[in-house]
This record gives sequence, structure tokens and C-alpha cells, in this order.
Amino acid sequence: MAFASVRAATPDDVDEIIRIQTLTWRTAYAELVPEAAVQRLSGPAARDAWRAAVTAGGGNHVFVATEGSWTVGFCAATGADDPDEPDVHIRSDGTDQTGDPDATDLLDTGAHGLIVMLLVEPRWGRRGHGGRLFEAAITALRADGAPVGATWVPEKDVPTRAFYDRKGRWEADGMVRVLDAGDRELREIRLVGPLQPPRTAEAAVETGTDGTSV
Repeated sequence: MAFASVRAATPDDVDEIIRIQTLTWRTAYAELVPEAAVQRLSGPAARDAWRAAVTAGGGNHVFVATEGSWTVGFCAATGADDPDEPDVHIRSDGTDQTGDPDATDLLDTGAHGLIVMLLVEPRWGRRGHGGRLFEAAITALRADGAPVGATWVPEKDVPTRAFYDRKGRWEADGMVRVLDAGDRELREIRLVGPLQPPRTAEAAVETGTDGTSV
């Protein structure tokens, strides 16, 4: 394997970030997200949003994973002050109560880290890139003062949920959100976990099978 690393993204990485997101969603979420929505990922609005993200600074972080001269994945992470982000008000049982007490207590402490997106191009799966991106993100969020992290994943994306479980037992806390994906709805669940380095014995193990995002 060629030399692999993770670094902070720059505006020059925006095209590759968009390419990886579009390709990975088209591969991993073909049954969940309509093609029209996938095509919007490479539109002008998406491009402007990614340019803004990589230059935002402060508590906003975008990393890219590389192997040799190839850009193979990326991760976006930021801080969150509200334990219930916008449009997150229902549990899987249809109530508006909190989820698992331990996980919820962690988020109720206030500011926490949010992994907005972590994707590795499918053909580069099982090579440690997802783990390195995850470690870069949680290191940055810890440095920002966040003791705990959260992320949202499609409820049916079992490989990604397994990935987060191995990276420090990030588990569903009972919160769900439903996103408008054009001609259908995309149901996502929230995973919560400590911002600690992944277990050494499992750090290099990836879930990169057909359809996975990490």
C-alpha cells in the first residue's frame, strides 16, 4: 500500500470531496436516496457550501484522507451547542423524550462534537482510511473542548453503524430524524460516543464492503 495519511482540507480539495461524496452516495445509498438528489451533490450550491466549510476555521474541521497521490475519503466535523440539533425532536418510538439515559446525559452537558460526514470511496475501503479520518476528527473535537461526540447515519446503513461501534462503542441514543430526499424520506438515527481514540487492536479494521460509507 502506498503511503496513507490524513490532512486538513483546502479549497483545492473541494472537487475531490464532491466527487467522493457523489460516487459513494450513488453506490452506498442507491436504494435510499434518489438519483436526482445525488446529482445535486455536485451542483453550484453544494460546491459553494464545501468551499465555505474548508475555509470556515474555528471549530469547523474538514479532513481528507490520501493514499499516495489519490484522495480517497474525507470527514467534516464541528462543534454543536444544542444537544438536539434542528429538526430532531422524535425518538424511534414516536415520542419526544430523550433516548438512552447514559448517552443523553453526555449530550445534556452542553457543547459536544458532531461528525457531520465521514466517507471513504468504496474501492479504497478496508485500508484504514476511515479509522484515520475518525481519529483526526475526534482529536480536533477534543482539542476544542468537546467531551462527547454525535453523528447521524441512515438507519439502514448497518456497515457504518458497525464502524462507529468499533471506534469506541458509539451507539444509537434513540433519537431519529427524517430528511426530505426528493421523492422519498430518509430516516436517520443519532449515534453518540466518547471522543476517545479507537481501540488499537481494531484501529486498522474497516467495514468497506459494497455499499459502505467508511
